[in-house]
Amino acid sequence: MRTTRLVLHSARLLDPGTGAFLPQTALAVAADGRISALGDDREIRALAGPDTTVVDLKGAVVTPGLVDGHVHPVTGAELTGGLDLSGCADLDDVREALAREARLLGRGAWLFGWGLDPNVFGDRPVGIAPFDSVLDGVPAFLLLFDAHSALASRRALELAGVDGPRTFDQASAEVVCDAEGRPTGLLQEDAACELVERVAPRPTHEERRSRLAAALWSMAAAGLTGGHVMDANGESLALYEELDAAGELPLRLRVAPWCQPGTDADGVRALIEQQGTGGALWRVAGVKLFMDGTVDNGTAWLERPDRQGESTHAFWPDPAAYTDIVGELHRAGVATATHAIGDAAVRHVLDSVEKARAGAASGVRHRVEHIETVPDDTLRRFAELGVVASMQPTHCCDFTRADHTDNWSRRLGEVRASRAWRCRDLWDSGATVVLGSDWPIAPFPPLGVMAGARHRRPSRDLDQAPHGPEQALTALEALRGMTTGPAFAAGEEHEAGRLALGHRADLVVFADSPLTTAATELPDLPVLLTVLDGRITHRAAGL
Repeated sequence: MRTTRLVLHSARLLDPGTGAFLPQTALAVAADGRISALGDDREIRALAGPDTTVVDLKGAVVTPGLVDGHVHPVTGAELTGGLDLSGCADLDDVREALAREARLLGRGAWLFGWGLDPNVFGDRPVGIAPFDSVLDGVPAFLLLFDAHSALASRRALELAGVDGPRTFDQASAEVVCDAEGRPTGLLQEDAACELVERVAPRPTHEERRSRLAAALWSMAAAGLTGGHVMDANGESLALYEELDAAGELPLRLRVAPWCQPGTDADGVRALIEQQGTGGALWRVAGVKLFMDGTVDNGTAWLERPDRQGESTHAFWPDPAAYTDIVGELHRAGVATATHAIGDAAVRHVLDSVEKARAGAASGVRHRVEHIETVPDDTLRRFAELGVVASMQPTHCCDFTRADHTDNWSRRLGEVRASRAWRCRDLWDSGATVVLGSDWPIAPFPPLGVMAGARHRRPSRDLDQAPHGPEQALTALEALRGMTTGPAFAAGEEHEAGRLALGHRADLVVFADSPLTTAATELPDLPVLLTVLDGRITHRAAGL
């Protein structure tokens, strides 16, 4: 007789594959962490043994666990330890926040901030000058919300020895300087940001592990059972291994290490050899690449320049080198996930996948991440090429405005801004749409992500008009975007994303159905229970 690890009964079992409640009211999970039985309360409770955890759900709704399709746990855990600037609406707000933080610092201590919205600058150029008065002598590093650019104070630039422009392998990386060649404080893309980051103090290994664990357990409490992790930087893999070995990893993680411009044949071979390594609840699967930067800082790759004459170049100095690497990874059976925000970047990724597929038959499922603006003729190619559309609807909600007065929309102009985050059009074209947060760029609670895909309104002010309401998803589509969609993208639809026998018992229990809860109320829907591999990772008080 199979050992039963967990029994959930008196439940409403909602399967996103059909969008309907199952006729059964209970399920059992075997010792291997798989759903072993579905049935009525009496017959499933009879499967419980002395060591079985039995939970009476009292009519609550069970769905497959939610999976964040694009997340950066280690980076997020580190960055969010600094000053949160995401709530600042204008320059005065930022100055006040920085002044308060600076008063708390010891002499010579660094000030770290994150989530700074470029919209606070209005029509002024983005730079450190508005904050010189409060950061006089303070080494400060302020990450903009897109995490592709940062502001460094005068003292931080001095400590880093940055006193003029630099040349980088990344085509869009830049130490932005004024007409006299003096740095403005704006650093664009990782290569430029690292000039200052490498002289700043870093958290210890123990601090990183503690922050990461806290972040992951908070994610589990929000209903997440998994994440597609889009980096493996620094100590990330070692931290996942430590938490997994200690039984402290509450999410199932699929990790894609980066492949940057300049990666040679040995580097590509190492990425291929790294695939499949990992532990019980995490593994390396896929490779993350970048085709451009962001619209907000003028480093996206657009088919026509933005209204400031920027966003004209690919992230790779030679885009053909990117195409060659995608082809090599495809032949090796390795899936790619490419950051592509602008229309030219998305088109080049699709062209590269098409070339790779023509050269070698493979069941590899490649992905494009973000897809913020694309023309009509691009949409159908996702389904035709089997490329997954990985999108973050809360970016549209919280960083743009319906009247197009935000920085992103002003840069693109009316025509391209009207093609923002085309979730509906991609879905209707037959593409698999996967939803995620891109945390720490946007908050990770998955119900907020699903809600944003449905209402497309600013999370902090739901009374505002939606941005592109015609691109909204339905409640079922949003649920599928965080269940069946991620399972398909990972090639795991046979064992994940559904309530079915033999599937993983990665589950979440809600107080009510996410399909009938209003989009504006969905973020507040109580998460009563989260289960990973048949083990409870979150249990609300009173359940």
